[in-house]
Amino acid sequence: MNIISIGEVLWDVFEDTEHLGGAAFNFGAHAKILGHSVSFISAVGEDQRGRRILERMDAMGLPTRYVRREKDHPTGIVTVSLDTSGRPHFIIHRPAAYDFPDLSDGDLGELSSCRPDWIYFGTLFQMSPKAKALTLKVIGANPEARRFYDVNLRENCYEAALVNELMSRATAVKLNDQEVDMIQSMFGWSYRSLEDFCRGAARKFGWEAVCVTRGEEGCVLLVGDKCVAAEGYEVRVADTVGAGDAFAAAFLHGMRCGWSVQEVADFANRVGALVASRPGGTPSWTVGEARALRTR
Repeated sequence: MNIISIGEVLWDVFEDTEHLGGAAFNFGAHAKILGHSVSFISAVGEDQRGRRILERMDAMGLPTRYVRREKDHPTGIVTVSLDTSGRPHFIIHRPAAYDFPDLSDGDLGELSSCRPDWIYFGTLFQMSPKAKALTLKVIGANPEARRFYDVNLRENCYEAALVNELMSRATAVKLNDQEVDMIQSMFGWSYRSLEDFCRGAARKFGWEAVCVTRGEEGCVLLVGDKCVAAEGYEVRVADTVGAGDAFAAAFLHGMRCGWSVQEVADFANRVGALVASRPGGTPSWTVGEARALRTR
């Protein structure tokens, strides 16, 4: 697939280390591992952290052309603390460089000439008016591309009207079970089960697919009219940062491969669990390692 991922790139700052991250960047990095062509759109500061990001992108084979060098704002950071189960709590420091992306007309033309299959976006990035405007510009320039919305609701980084708008623009959506509760509360919805939520939201917004992740319990995935619940994989968790982003990349990969809905859900669960077993949002991994995981 040719994929455009537009969103934040930043450093996840833990107590004693830093890991490269940001949902959109993590997704792009994992899609690259799965063999897809990824064009990543964001911005970094003209600082040491920004230079390190560009160097890492080069090493990973991700093009840096569409990552703006922003002189007036620092490269993004998020302070991360982990609970006893490895689940993260985020403090997001803004404004950051990624809030101020930009593309030239030449850049837009180059992106469109690759005929992207999917455009990925999330919520946090769209809170910046400049970032949201650029996202809509990219979507408008590529009307044939399908649109993947990874909800990723972070404290103080979403608004109900924005979430509703992004859901209405999506072709496929991923969110976790906690976000299902948040969205139902936000909009006054009431669904009896996760499958009921998936079917109801898909009908309302015209989604082709929707997936609800459930951590170690696995996921519920709806594609077309077929809905499955897939069991999770038990691993020793290092941290869960980036696990959902890896899941999203594996989800799209499986759909592209034409696998059954059950096979897609199982593979995405495997990849998400494998990434959760390693520190940071973009650890190295292989498909063989994901396939080798065993159920509980």
